[in-house]
Amino acid sequence: MKKRYLAFLAAFGASFIYGINHTLAKDLMPTYIQAYGFIMLRVLGAATLFWITSLFFPNEKIERKDWWRIILCAIFGMTINMLMFFKGLELSTPINSSVVITLSPVVLLILSGIFLKEKITWLKGSGITIGLMGALILILFGAKIQNNAPNIALGNTLFMINATAYSVYLILVKPLTAKYSSITLMKWFFLIAIFTNAPIALPQFLEIEWSTLPLNVIGIMLFVVIGTTYLTYLFNVFALKQLKPSTIGAFIYLQPLIASIAAIILGVDRLTTIRVLAATLIFLGVYLSTKQKKVS
Repeated sequence: MKKRYLAFLAAFGASFIYGINHTLAKDLMPTYIQAYGFIMLRVLGAATLFWITSLFFPNEKIERKDWWRIILCAIFGMTINMLMFFKGLELSTPINSSVVITLSPVVLLILSGIFLKEKITWLKGSGITIGLMGALILILFGAKIQNNAPNIALGNTLFMINATAYSVYLILVKPLTAKYSSITLMKWFFLIAIFTNAPIALPQFLEIEWSTLPLNVIGIMLFVVIGTTYLTYLFNVFALKQLKPSTIGAFIYLQPLIASIAAIILGVDRLTTIRVLAATLIFLGVYLSTKQKKVS
């Protein structure tokens, strides 16, 4: 039971970091770094961190039959997912990104039912629906619209592809979490991701003018690499050892809530009745969709 609580804490930690990331990463693009260049920075940084971390853990040999799944995980989870999200964030807004990704739990629940034969209970389905309602209320009625969005329609479409790719990744990685440690999986995923992202992302990465970057921009870049990439992927794959993919997906509903709370704390937004209602629905949705049925 203790491991299950730690898994919930890890899933919450990942969503908390992602919630902050929506705004922080947006502020850097495209002034200091372009979307695809940001992805190259993420996978290079994360691969380095995971391989260094692996030196302090037992070395695990990957079975030959598992390599195809590991490569697919890198393609869906660290390539398509990342490229689509950051390009969408460059074209659209943090507000739009946080609402569109709330479609992930719905996609994930459907895919879990199809491929993992996970039973979609009335309680879980109700929780996901309630959480989605809360997220939509928060975004549609309780947030400011930002102006630095050159192509919202295309950006939102890329967010939908991102949400679907990440859902596929969670389905693919679930069987691997039972066989290998989180560190072993992540070090190989991100090493492969360097090569799968390079054809698209490397040219923009090489355009970064490092000597002209302000210290606060470098700080945000470090946060994205260490927090939004290294820690979140580590947290999620750890959580998957104890929780179902659809349960992990339900925590995505917390992201728009966390983003709004951060804005209120920073003084760029304020608490309203709508936000209180939305927050209540989101927390209720996450609670219902993660609640286990008692066995008598």
